[in-house]
Amino acid sequence: MVSKKAKWIAPVALASLVGLTACGGGASDSKGSGGAAADDTGPVTFSLFSADSNPNWNGMKDDVGKVITEKTGVTLNAEYAIGGDTQKVSLMIASGEYPDLIMPKGDTSKLVEAGALVDLTDLIDKYAPNIKALYANDMNRLKYSKDDQSIYILPTYTGVGQTSFDAGGGFELQLEVLKELGYPEIRTLDDYEKALKDYYAKNPTINGQPTIPLSLNADDWHIMIGVTNPAFLATGLPDNGEFYINPETYEAKLHYKRPEEKEYFRWLNKMNSEGLLDKETFTQKRDQYLAKISSGRVLGTINQEWDYSEAENALKGSSDPTMQNRIYGHFPVTLSDQYKDHSFMDVGFPGGYGIGITTNLDENQRIRAIKFLDWLASDEGQVLNNWGVEGKQYNVENGKRVIPKDIQDRKTNDNATFTKETGIGQYTLMSPHYGDGMKDKTDNYYTTNFPEQIQSAYTQPEKDALKKYNATTWKDLFPKADELGTSAWGAAYNLPAPNDPSYTVAFQKAQDVVRKRIPEAILATPDKFDAIYDGMLQELNSADIVEMENIFSQQIKNTVELWGTGK
Repeated sequence: MVSKKAKWIAPVALASLVGLTACGGGASDSKGSGGAAADDTGPVTFSLFSADSNPNWNGMKDDVGKVITEKTGVTLNAEYAIGGDTQKVSLMIASGEYPDLIMPKGDTSKLVEAGALVDLTDLIDKYAPNIKALYANDMNRLKYSKDDQSIYILPTYTGVGQTSFDAGGGFELQLEVLKELGYPEIRTLDDYEKALKDYYAKNPTINGQPTIPLSLNADDWHIMIGVTNPAFLATGLPDNGEFYINPETYEAKLHYKRPEEKEYFRWLNKMNSEGLLDKETFTQKRDQYLAKISSGRVLGTINQEWDYSEAENALKGSSDPTMQNRIYGHFPVTLSDQYKDHSFMDVGFPGGYGIGITTNLDENQRIRAIKFLDWLASDEGQVLNNWGVEGKQYNVENGKRVIPKDIQDRKTNDNATFTKETGIGQYTLMSPHYGDGMKDKTDNYYTTNFPEQIQSAYTQPEKDALKKYNATTWKDLFPKADELGTSAWGAAYNLPAPNDPSYTVAFQKAQDVVRKRIPEAILATPDKFDAIYDGMLQELNSADIVEMENIFSQQIKNTVELWGTGK
């Protein structure tokens, strides 16, 4: 655990000090104990904690990290949560010991209540011109709440001006399934189910192993991504976490209470009763789920690509070229054609999750930290993080940044190793940044996620499948943003959770109910499904859970008022 008070270390060999800092110091610097000048760029190590896991973190020994340290003098001693651990922030608060920089995700409110986060408003105004310019039109969305308009977190999980050019979620089907069935329309649950059944009937085994028509990742918190979130996407809602929010009244309720979602879970119950759902869905660990996907025998999954990409990368990099046909296409599947998938609904800049500076640092150290984050937000910092080192990971030809074919092949087929070695993308979630589709002053995109680059990164089987669907990217198959309206509150899952026991205790109770009853309902015999699901709804209508919904409804209303986005 890092110490509450930062330690500034005298100028001796930096290499030996990094190890010392990792053992227990806060920010350390080559200046003496009197503190550092605000404009100092000498060596300093900041400790950082992230509530996300990051198996590819390489301690800034990667190409990008080395340049960041060279340019800023900063080395990060970073700790990432392991396996969805949600207790670390609470333990910090109990001990009063914090890292210098923190990415707390949904635990921001706990840290604010504990007085652990620094209000960044004045620091941004005085010392962070790049951050100030980046968030210029969205400063209200950085404020913590209607009653406390401090800026504690720089939102980094979504880039400013983000335009998504590809689909990374939806209902996934293997390209081989699509090919053998003649590239059928995949629009409804019936379409999706028929494709799985038809292919499975002809191919009961793949490479000598039993074929699995549909497998889901339900391991711990992943159950939300792979099992429960698809219920609202398949019934025409955008992602607001655990809630449905009435767009007229801003009233929030748990999305499971919508009758149409019950029918989605009934469909999963049917898939299970017919032997189409992986019988280990609710007992397997994530690594087992990934191993099945990388074996090529899982015909379909319902997930976000970031949650299974390492398994898909194994298929892309297989020495057996036919395994590339076992990766997935993405489809906007809904309960029936009366619903539209809202994955690409316009939520504006959602603010929310990101990085903060803790009270572990004194005034000069805070200035040094905000200047570090400001450099990451500069054009130079953003291009480095997204593209890598010029001449090594990309070249400039006729004024345009270009990724050489051999580098792109590594990014596509060996992404984990490539990321660990180069550091490309490793600093995105700790960096205020522009999103996909935004261009810098050289008329180049800040990120590598733009249409031409996305298309060139597709494998040949993907290109072949998309051509059959008259599409250039998977997003082309999804409803467009202008069909879906806008959200006045951004994305509700990104808002800090109310730090009120009446909310937190009841919310956890609701989570416990859902994570027990949803699997129970799916795995039950069809004649018992209604009784189990209706029993769950009774539990979710208890007075304390309804009060929790009311508290969150008020937070939505306050957010809309703070942002000035109401009707």
